[in-house]
Amino acid sequence: MDYGLKGQVAIVTGSTSGIGLGLAEALAQHGVNVVINGLGDRDAIEATRAGLSARNGVEVLYHDADMTQPHRIADMVSSTRNAFGRLDILVNNAGVQHVAPVDEFPTEWWDRIIGINLSSAFHASKAAIPPMRAAGHGRIVNIASAHGLVASPFKSAYVAAKHGVIGLTKTIALEVAQQGITANAICPGYVKTPLVEGQIADQAKARGISEEAVIKDVILAAQPTKQFVTVEQLAGLLLYLASDAGASVNGAALPVDGGWTAA
Repeated sequence: MDYGLKGQVAIVTGSTSGIGLGLAEALAQHGVNVVINGLGDRDAIEATRAGLSARNGVEVLYHDADMTQPHRIADMVSSTRNAFGRLDILVNNAGVQHVAPVDEFPTEWWDRIIGINLSSAFHASKAAIPPMRAAGHGRIVNIASAHGLVASPFKSAYVAAKHGVIGLTKTIALEVAQQGITANAICPGYVKTPLVEGQIADQAKARGISEEAVIKDVILAAQPTKQFVTVEQLAGLLLYLASDAGASVNGAALPVDGGWTAA
Protein backbone atom coordinates (compact mmCIF):
# COMPACT_ATOMS: atom_id res chain seq x y z
CA MET A 1 0.00 0.00 0.00
CA ASP A 2 1.29 3.45 -0.93
CA TYR A 3 0.78 5.88 1.96
CA GLY A 4 2.22 8.78 -0.02
CA LEU A 5 5.06 9.34 2.44
CA LYS A 6 8.07 9.00 0.16
CA GLY A 7 10.59 11.78 0.69
CA GLN A 8 9.17 12.89 4.02
CA VAL A 9 11.30 13.16 7.15
CA ALA A 10 10.57 11.66 10.56
CA ILE A 11 12.08 11.66 14.02
CA VAL A 12 11.38 8.59 16.15
CA THR A 13 12.57 8.88 19.74
CA GLY A 14 13.60 5.79 21.63
CA SER A 15 14.15 3.94 18.38
CA THR A 16 17.36 1.96 18.78
CA SER A 17 15.34 -1.08 19.88
CA GLY A 18 11.85 -2.36 20.55
CA ILE A 19 8.72 -0.60 19.37
CA GLY A 20 10.56 2.53 18.27
CA LEU A 21 12.92 0.61 15.99
CA GLY A 22 9.97 -1.23 14.46
CA LEU A 23 8.18 2.05 13.78
CA ALA A 24 11.32 3.58 12.27
CA GLU A 25 11.65 0.52 10.03
CA ALA A 26 8.05 0.83 8.84
CA LEU A 27 8.49 4.49 7.97
CA ALA A 28 11.74 3.78 6.14
CA GLN A 29 10.06 0.99 4.17
CA HIS A 30 7.66 3.61 2.83
CA GLY A 31 10.38 5.99 1.69
CA VAL A 32 10.63 8.21 4.77
CA ASN A 33 14.05 9.53 5.77
CA VAL A 34 14.40 8.84 9.48
CA VAL A 35 16.30 10.19 12.46
CA ILE A 36 16.62 7.50 15.10
CA ASN A 37 17.42 8.22 18.71
CA GLY A 38 18.12 6.20 21.81
CA LEU A 39 20.65 4.62 24.08
CA GLY A 40 22.93 1.65 23.59
CA ASP A 41 26.29 0.54 22.32
CA ARG A 42 27.46 3.00 19.66
CA ASP A 43 28.73 0.28 17.33
CA ALA A 44 25.43 -1.56 17.57
CA ILE A 45 23.51 1.68 16.95
CA GLU A 46 25.63 2.42 13.89
CA ALA A 47 24.93 -1.06 12.55
CA THR A 48 21.23 -0.49 13.12
CA ARG A 49 21.35 2.91 11.39
CA ALA A 50 23.29 1.60 8.41
CA GLY A 51 21.03 -1.41 8.06
CA LEU A 52 17.87 0.69 8.06
CA SER A 53 19.31 2.90 5.37
CA ALA A 54 20.64 0.11 3.16
CA ARG A 55 17.52 -2.06 3.35
CA ASN A 56 15.13 0.72 2.49
CA GLY A 57 17.10 3.09 0.26
CA VAL A 58 16.52 6.10 2.49
CA GLU A 59 18.75 8.34 4.55
CA VAL A 60 18.89 7.43 8.23
CA LEU A 61 20.65 9.58 10.81
CA TYR A 62 21.24 9.03 14.52
CA HIS A 63 21.00 11.69 17.21
CA ASP A 64 22.08 10.92 20.76
CA ALA A 65 19.71 13.34 22.52
CA ASP A 66 19.17 12.49 26.17
CA MET A 67 15.40 12.59 26.66
CA THR A 68 15.84 14.15 30.09
CA GLN A 69 17.62 17.19 28.61
CA PRO A 70 15.34 19.75 26.89
CA HIS A 71 18.21 21.49 25.10
CA ARG A 72 19.37 18.20 23.57
CA ILE A 73 15.85 17.42 22.40
CA ALA A 74 15.65 20.85 20.77
CA ASP A 75 19.02 20.22 19.14
CA MET A 76 17.76 16.94 17.71
CA VAL A 77 14.90 18.76 16.00
CA SER A 78 17.08 21.60 14.71
CA SER A 79 19.73 19.14 13.49
CA THR A 80 17.06 17.23 11.59
CA ARG A 81 15.88 20.42 9.91
CA ASN A 82 19.45 21.40 9.05
CA ALA A 83 20.13 17.98 7.53
CA PHE A 84 16.94 17.55 5.53
CA GLY A 85 15.38 21.01 5.31
CA ARG A 86 12.09 19.72 6.70
CA LEU A 87 10.38 17.74 9.43
CA ASP A 88 7.09 16.04 8.61
CA ILE A 89 6.56 13.39 11.28
CA LEU A 90 7.46 13.33 14.97
CA VAL A 91 6.98 10.05 16.82
CA ASN A 92 7.40 10.48 20.58
CA ASN A 93 8.11 6.93 21.65
CA ALA A 94 10.91 7.05 24.24
CA GLY A 95 9.97 5.41 27.50
CA VAL A 96 11.25 3.69 30.62
CA GLN A 97 9.53 1.74 33.36
CA HIS A 98 9.88 0.87 37.03
CA VAL A 99 7.46 -1.19 39.09
CA ALA A 100 6.93 -0.71 42.84
CA PRO A 101 4.14 0.15 45.29
CA VAL A 102 3.51 3.89 45.68
CA ASP A 103 4.87 4.02 49.22
CA GLU A 104 8.07 2.27 48.12
CA PHE A 105 8.46 3.98 44.75
CA PRO A 106 11.91 5.59 44.46
CA THR A 107 11.65 9.35 43.95
CA GLU A 108 14.44 9.28 41.39
CA TRP A 109 12.51 6.76 39.31
CA TRP A 110 9.33 8.86 39.50
CA ASP A 111 11.25 11.87 38.18
CA ARG A 112 12.98 9.83 35.48
CA ILE A 113 9.79 8.23 34.18
CA ILE A 114 7.86 11.51 34.11
CA GLY A 115 10.81 13.19 32.40
CA ILE A 116 11.37 10.60 29.68
CA ASN A 117 7.83 9.33 29.12
CA LEU A 118 5.97 12.65 29.33
CA SER A 119 8.15 15.75 29.42
CA SER A 120 10.28 14.68 26.46
CA ALA A 121 7.14 14.53 24.29
CA PHE A 122 6.36 18.10 25.31
CA HIS A 123 9.87 19.36 24.55
CA ALA A 124 10.06 17.58 21.19
CA SER A 125 6.61 18.79 20.16
CA LYS A 126 7.43 22.33 21.24
CA ALA A 127 10.47 22.30 18.95
CA ALA A 128 8.73 20.54 16.05
CA ILE A 129 5.55 22.60 15.79
CA PRO A 130 7.11 25.85 14.42
CA PRO A 131 8.68 24.21 11.32
CA MET A 132 5.57 22.13 10.77
CA ARG A 133 3.41 25.25 11.04
CA ALA A 134 5.64 27.06 8.56
CA ALA A 135 5.29 24.16 6.11
CA GLY A 136 1.54 23.91 6.63
CA HIS A 137 1.82 20.19 7.32
CA GLY A 138 2.90 17.91 10.15
CA ARG A 139 2.08 14.78 12.07
CA ILE A 140 2.79 14.28 15.76
CA VAL A 141 2.18 10.74 16.94
CA ASN A 142 2.69 10.00 20.62
CA ILE A 143 3.12 6.41 21.71
CA ALA A 144 1.07 6.34 24.89
CA SER A 145 -0.25 3.06 26.28
CA ALA A 146 -3.37 1.29 27.38
CA HIS A 147 -2.07 2.58 30.72
CA GLY A 148 -2.90 6.04 29.46
CA LEU A 149 -6.54 4.98 29.58
CA VAL A 150 -6.67 2.61 32.55
CA ALA A 151 -4.45 1.90 35.54
CA SER A 152 -2.63 -1.09 36.97
CA PRO A 153 -1.10 -1.45 40.42
CA PHE A 154 2.60 -0.80 41.05
CA LYS A 155 2.99 1.50 38.02
CA SER A 156 2.13 4.91 39.46
CA ALA A 157 4.71 6.92 37.51
CA TYR A 158 4.15 5.12 34.21
CA VAL A 159 0.36 5.39 34.44
CA ALA A 160 0.56 9.06 35.42
CA ALA A 161 2.97 9.80 32.56
CA LYS A 162 0.90 8.00 29.94
CA HIS A 163 -2.32 9.68 31.08
CA GLY A 164 -0.38 12.92 30.76
CA VAL A 165 0.72 12.04 27.23
CA ILE A 166 -2.90 11.70 26.18
CA GLY A 167 -3.78 15.05 27.75
CA LEU A 168 -0.81 16.66 26.02
CA THR A 169 -1.86 15.10 22.72
CA LYS A 170 -5.38 16.51 22.97
CA THR A 171 -4.13 19.98 23.86
CA ILE A 172 -1.67 20.09 20.95
CA ALA A 173 -4.38 18.82 18.59
CA LEU A 174 -6.69 21.69 19.50
CA GLU A 175 -3.95 24.28 19.18
CA VAL A 176 -2.76 23.22 15.72
CA ALA A 177 -6.03 21.99 14.22
CA GLN A 178 -6.18 24.75 11.60
CA GLN A 179 -2.48 24.65 10.70
CA GLY A 180 -2.28 21.41 8.74
CA ILE A 181 -0.88 19.53 11.74
CA THR A 182 -2.44 16.63 13.62
CA ALA A 183 -1.55 15.14 16.99
CA ASN A 184 -2.69 11.69 18.01
CA ALA A 185 -1.78 9.04 20.56
CA ILE A 186 -1.46 5.33 19.94
CA CYS A 187 -2.24 3.29 23.05
CA PRO A 188 -0.72 -0.19 22.77
CA GLY A 189 -1.49 -3.07 25.03
CA TYR A 190 1.36 -5.38 25.86
CA VAL A 191 3.91 -5.82 23.09
CA LYS A 192 6.65 -8.41 23.51
CA THR A 193 9.67 -6.13 23.70
CA PRO A 194 12.72 -6.02 25.98
CA LEU A 195 10.86 -3.45 28.12
CA VAL A 196 7.90 -5.79 28.63
CA GLU A 197 10.19 -8.73 29.32
CA GLY A 198 11.72 -6.62 32.08
CA GLN A 199 8.26 -5.82 33.42
CA ILE A 200 7.45 -9.52 33.57
CA ALA A 201 10.41 -10.09 35.86
CA ASP A 202 9.59 -7.01 37.95
CA GLN A 203 5.93 -7.97 38.31
CA ALA A 204 6.91 -11.49 39.34
CA LYS A 205 9.08 -10.06 42.11
CA ALA A 206 6.48 -7.50 43.23
CA ARG A 207 3.65 -10.04 43.30
CA GLY A 208 5.64 -13.03 44.55
CA ILE A 209 4.62 -15.29 41.66
CA SER A 210 6.38 -16.94 38.73
CA GLU A 211 7.07 -15.18 35.44
CA GLU A 212 4.83 -17.70 33.67
CA ALA A 213 1.99 -16.78 36.00
CA VAL A 214 2.59 -13.07 35.34
CA ILE A 215 2.23 -13.62 31.59
CA LYS A 216 -0.91 -15.76 31.92
CA ASP A 217 -2.70 -14.21 34.88
CA VAL A 218 -1.50 -10.59 34.92
CA ILE A 219 -0.33 -9.37 31.52
CA LEU A 220 -2.36 -11.30 28.96
CA ALA A 221 -5.27 -11.53 31.39
CA ALA A 222 -5.87 -7.86 30.54
CA GLN A 223 -6.09 -8.53 26.81
CA PRO A 224 -9.20 -10.48 25.78
CA THR A 225 -7.43 -11.83 22.68
CA LYS A 226 -4.80 -13.42 24.97
CA GLN A 227 -2.18 -12.39 22.44
CA PHE A 228 0.61 -9.84 22.55
CA VAL A 229 0.18 -6.84 20.26
CA THR A 230 2.73 -6.85 17.43
CA VAL A 231 4.95 -3.98 16.38
CA GLU A 232 3.66 -4.44 12.84
CA GLN A 233 0.12 -3.71 14.01
CA LEU A 234 1.27 -0.49 15.66
CA ALA A 235 3.20 0.44 12.52
CA GLY A 236 0.10 0.06 10.39
CA LEU A 237 -1.75 2.61 12.50
CA LEU A 238 1.23 4.98 12.51
CA LEU A 239 1.42 4.90 8.72
CA TYR A 240 -2.29 5.64 8.43
CA LEU A 241 -2.06 8.59 10.85
CA ALA A 242 0.98 9.95 9.01
CA SER A 243 -0.75 9.77 5.63
CA ASP A 244 -3.29 12.06 4.05
CA ALA A 245 -5.94 9.42 4.75
CA GLY A 246 -5.53 10.18 8.46
CA ALA A 247 -5.72 13.95 8.12
CA SER A 248 -9.06 14.23 9.93
CA VAL A 249 -8.01 12.06 12.85
CA ASN A 250 -6.87 14.60 15.43
CA GLY A 251 -6.63 14.52 19.21
CA ALA A 252 -7.49 10.82 19.34
CA ALA A 253 -6.22 8.24 21.81
CA LEU A 254 -6.40 5.04 19.77
CA PRO A 255 -6.18 1.71 21.61
CA VAL A 256 -4.36 -1.21 20.02
CA ASP A 257 -4.83 -3.54 22.92
CA GLY A 258 -6.84 -6.59 21.91
CA GLY A 259 -9.90 -5.19 23.68
CA TRP A 260 -8.24 -4.51 27.06
CA THR A 261 -9.79 -1.07 27.51
CA ALA A 262 -13.19 -2.09 26.10
CA ALA A 263 -14.32 -3.39 29.46
